[in-house]
Amino acid sequence: MLTVYGIKSCDTCRKAKKYLTEHNIDFRFHDVRDDGLDIQMLERWSERIDWEKLVNRQSLTWRKIPEVDRANMGRNKAFATMIEQPTLMKRPVFEHDAYFAVGFSEQRFANFLNKLA
Repeated sequence: MLTVYGIKSCDTCRKAKKYLTEHNIDFRFHDVRDDGLDIQMLERWSERIDWEKLVNRQSLTWRKIPEVDRANMGRNKAFATMIEQPTLMKRPVFEHDAYFAVGFSEQRFANFLNKLA
């Protein structure tokens, strides 16, 4: 089962959910604000992708972090900050046994679907 991690108010997450629904793709949506974000998720994801790609450096949350903290943002500090402030996570995150992606791209997702067919 495909799990989509994001925030229900995020435009990109809504776009991804709409795409999945329109293409009859079963998925479960996990709102990281309401349902939580934990270290086990972040650790699991960082085994499949570079941890830095999980950090949304264009978010308002990132800009609110003091410059000195941003400059010294390592993996552990980033994970702790994302758990505390889930809006720092780049979204949506797609997790499936055969697929993992951060951010939504119709083309990339269509390529994944073609591989499954």
